[in-house]
Amino acid sequence: MTNQSSRAGLKLTDILVTIVIAAVFGVVYKIWGPTYDLMKPFGFQAEQLIYGMWFIAGTFAFLIIRKPGIAILAEVAAATVSAFLGSEWGISTLVYGFIQGLGAEIIFMLFLYRSANLFTVSLAAAGAAAASLVLDFSYGYIESLSAWNYTLLIGFRLLGSIVIAGIVAYYLAKALELTGVTKSLRPASKDDYEAL
Repeated sequence: MTNQSSRAGLKLTDILVTIVIAAVFGVVYKIWGPTYDLMKPFGFQAEQLIYGMWFIAGTFAFLIIRKPGIAILAEVAAATVSAFLGSEWGISTLVYGFIQGLGAEIIFMLFLYRSANLFTVSLAAAGAAAASLVLDFSYGYIESLSAWNYTLLIGFRLLGSIVIAGIVAYYLAKALELTGVTKSLRPASKDDYEAL
């Protein structure tokens, strides 16, 4: 299979694998909600340090499939699973899934879907975080914060996103690549292994 044909549109296999990845992370998202709430008593926006978990489906799925649309599909599917499991945020979970996936997808698109290194994935995680902040502001969740509190919220969310949806996703995908499990999905070339 040539590199060019592997970049062609999504195949059914790509979609199904993305949905399976998203389903796993959808369950994680549902479990993560109470964990997020447990961080709130620490104050000073501490919960934002773990907010990045809600972006990992898109970045991780892209690292496995590496095709256009995967980040959005994975985030929307994971949000759907989380909502069906009774997410405390209700139907807005789907809107967040789409917007967060779009934030990551835009970064991957800027790199023409050819870069899957740690820097690009970390930028995509930050893109998802930025998109979520825009949505938070439009919903009125963060409109009345003071400047120092905004700074903490934005800084901690970006940091947590880069660590969880960027670095953790990257090394999780790298570990999966090394097992050979993904070989049938996207045969890895020598360049792919060197990129990891």
